[in-house]
Amino acid sequence: MLNQQQIEQFQQQGYLVVENVLDTEHLDAVHTEYAERMDELYQQWHTAGLVGTPPGGLSFWEKLDLCYNASGFDWFQSFDISLPGEDIREDTPMHFGPAIFNIVRNENLLDIIESLIGPEITSNPIQHVRIKPPEGLLPQGEIRAHITATDWHQDRGVGHAESDNTDMITAWIAINDATVDNGCLQVIPGPHNEILPHCPKVQTAIADEFIDEAAAVPLPVKAGGVVLFHPLTPHSSLSNTSEGFRWSFDLRYNVTGQPTGRAHFPEFIARSKADSANELHDWQAWKKLWEDARHRVANAPHIDQHRWRSDSPFCA
Repeated sequence: MLNQQQIEQFQQQGYLVVENVLDTEHLDAVHTEYAERMDELYQQWHTAGLVGTPPGGLSFWEKLDLCYNASGFDWFQSFDISLPGEDIREDTPMHFGPAIFNIVRNENLLDIIESLIGPEITSNPIQHVRIKPPEGLLPQGEIRAHITATDWHQDRGVGHAESDNTDMITAWIAINDATVDNGCLQVIPGPHNEILPHCPKVQTAIADEFIDEAAAVPLPVKAGGVVLFHPLTPHSSLSNTSEGFRWSFDLRYNVTGQPTGRAHFPEFIARSKADSANELHDWQAWKKLWEDARHRVANAPHIDQHRWRSDSPFCA
C-alpha cells in the first residue's frame, strides 16, 4: 500500500514513481516467457526464409535486432497484450501468457492501485508492451507509439468519451531500467482538471499550444519499478538514444463497473472485496477473452479507437 505522503503527491502532482514493485522472480518469468515466444517466432521466420541468420547462439536481444533492423520483419504485434487499432483479422497475432498475467494481477501492484481507487479493481483493456529499439535504427516513417518516441497525450484523451468520468490509474512498469538515454517517460506535473484538445499527429497527441515542454519532468525508474499517473496527466516518452532496447508494460486499472474507454476489448475483475468469486485467476481464461474479442471485432464494422479529427479548430 502507498503511504499518505505518496498518495498526496499523486493527488497534487498527477504522478508517482514507486521502485521495487516487482521482484526478480516476476521479472525473470517475463524474460523467459518472451524469450520462448521469440524462439518460436524466429524459428518460423527463419524456416520461411524471412530472416537469414540461423537462430543458434543468438540472444533474445540479437533476435529482436535481426528481425526488425536487419530483416525488416516486424515482431511487435506478436508480442503485444492487445489488438491493434485497425486491420484486425481472425489471425492477428497477440500474446497472452502466465508470466504477464501474473504481473497484471501482481499483489504488490494491486495494493498500490487500491490505495488510489479503492478495492474494486478492473484490469482495463487499454494495455501494451513497449519494447523500443534505439531511435537511430528505426526506418523512415516509423510512427507507432510502442516503437518510437510517444507524443504528449493524456490517457483520458485516447479512450472513448464514455470513460471521461471513469476513476482510472495507469501503471507503467519497467522490465529493464528506464533512463533518460533509453527513452523513459516524462510528465507535466499537475493537478490537471480537464481533457486538453488532441490532434492526429505522429500519434494522437495534445495540440501544440496546450503543452509547455519547459515544465516537463523526466521519470527514470529501475527494472521492477512503476510509474503511476492520473488519466489527465500529460505525458510522453523521450527518444531512445541508447544502443539498447527499452522494455516496459503499459497497464491500466479502473473502478469496476465504470466504462473502460474501449468497450469492444475485454476487461476483467482483478481484485474485489465485495465480489471476490468473480476475480479472474486463470491466464488461459484471460487469453480466451481476447481470442473471442478478436473473432468478434474482425467480423464487425471498424470501431475507431480515438475521437479526434484533423480538421478540428486546434489542429488546422
